[in-house]
Amino acid sequence: MDPESERRQRLYRVSAIVLKRREQGEADRLLTVMTRDRGKLTLLAKGVRKPASRKAGHIEPFTYVELLVAKGKSLDLVTQAETLEAHRALREDLWRSSWAYYVVELADAFTQDEDPNALFFDLVLETLGRLNAGVDPALAVRYYELHLLSLVGYQPQLFRCVQCDAPLQPEVNFLSLERGGALCPSHGSHHPETIALPVPVLKVLRFMQTRPWEQVAQLQLSPAVSRQVESILARYIVYHLERTLRSPAFLEKLRAMLARTKMVNAEETANGESNGEAALSINDENAPG
Repeated sequence: MDPESERRQRLYRVSAIVLKRREQGEADRLLTVMTRDRGKLTLLAKGVRKPASRKAGHIEPFTYVELLVAKGKSLDLVTQAETLEAHRALREDLWRSSWAYYVVELADAFTQDEDPNALFFDLVLETLGRLNAGVDPALAVRYYELHLLSLVGYQPQLFRCVQCDAPLQPEVNFLSLERGGALCPSHGSHHPETIALPVPVLKVLRFMQTRPWEQVAQLQLSPAVSRQVESILARYIVYHLERTLRSPAFLEKLRAMLARTKMVNAEETANGESNGEAALSINDENAPG
């Protein structure tokens, strides 16, 4: 085989989502990427931390990119990179960036190396696109979580009792993490490890699990129901993943910080309006008759 043919056999092209990166040596980066056809890959991008690198801007987190890769002895090497979708807004907005990091952390946690899942890949790409477009991040991510669980074999049973197989009635039911689904009151109310499923919460979970995104995007949830759904899915995911994730804790801290900032701004606005009204009253009293 001539050298040119051998070189071509060593090359392959993939479209990939950059899940994470870490520094390697003085100028290189290790990339964890998710591909539709080859699954999750760890690739070496040599020299991308040098100022003159032409690949650096194409392999940022959340980027959907086309890569030309050369097979290596221990790690395959990124030789070319071209952005297909930058998802730039996810890196420019800290709030949306935090949700996006959770999305890719979940994708990394629930996938094995070189184990392709085209539907999962599409779900991750669609979710990043939705977050980048400015949709309600909580809705987009709850939809993502439920459909991710279905694709990796952990879909919760939300319509029938996993103990007696009876259809669940419109009353407070219970979720068993261990059994992977809901229990009717007769079989779930006396178990301390179960989680109560109020009727509105169960309705939302069912709707998100069975309806297309276009319908889910129209939902308007109360803050209380939204947080209950979030908490239940978080506990379900951690139980089946058998470890905690890093990004939810940061997301919660950021949420608390933004809430405090909003409260302070509201108080300052209220004080300003109060001072303005007082000044107006004084001016009115001193105005010539």
